[in-house]
Amino acid sequence: MQAQELGLMHFWQAGDAITHSVAWLLLAMSIVSWYFILSKAWSTWRMRRGAHAALEQFWNARTMDEALATLESADRERVFVPLARKARAAAAMQPDDSLAGSVDRDEIVTRVLRREITQVSARLESGLALLASVGSTAPFVGLFGTVWGIYHALLSIASSGQVMIDRVAGPVGEALVMTAAGLAVAIPAVLAYNAFVRANRVVLAELDGFAHDLLALVTTGHRLREQRDALRSGPAPLAVGPVVR
Repeated sequence: MQAQELGLMHFWQAGDAITHSVAWLLLAMSIVSWYFILSKAWSTWRMRRGAHAALEQFWNARTMDEALATLESADRERVFVPLARKARAAAAMQPDDSLAGSVDRDEIVTRVLRREITQVSARLESGLALLASVGSTAPFVGLFGTVWGIYHALLSIASSGQVMIDRVAGPVGEALVMTAAGLAVAIPAVLAYNAFVRANRVVLAELDGFAHDLLALVTTGHRLREQRDALRSGPAPLAVGPVVR
């Protein structure tokens, strides 16, 4: 009969408001962390799925409009497209009397690309602080619930006046469930945080390389194309005058 009374339901019914609050807090932390884990895993998969093919098609395009259309259709998470569009717009910007117009075109494009990389980096890192917070605090929240449950279990045993192993093992074992719950919430959050940090590091490295290539494209690409077209057309015929003897 006593074995049937032991269990999670018995621990929940015997707990007070603080025990229930700790349990609900761990549940809320688990739901929020799993929401961010699943959503960021989906966006990371979509981002990594066509990144390499999209960049290769971008550089194989013959015109900038064709390259942007190809990149926009493949870059569903809008990671590389903003850099290409803003770099093209900055290169076509006409100088004016403002501070931005007083610097070279290369510096204008560099500043625009740096700002876009910062915005994309902030968007990629959204939610990681929450996962890190859950992973670092959930074990201590569960430990607090365990200590509080053991404290009340020992008070209940002391008030009964009978100290027996079967009366101690049940309440203490039930209270230790809170520690297990805290670890169950923290471990997925920590593993997901490390995985997303590594994935973001790879994406940002590709983004930085793409920004350098874009800078070379929009600042010197037209001059290189003119030189290449001139070489393809062949050297200009030399004007041969009369030979004087």
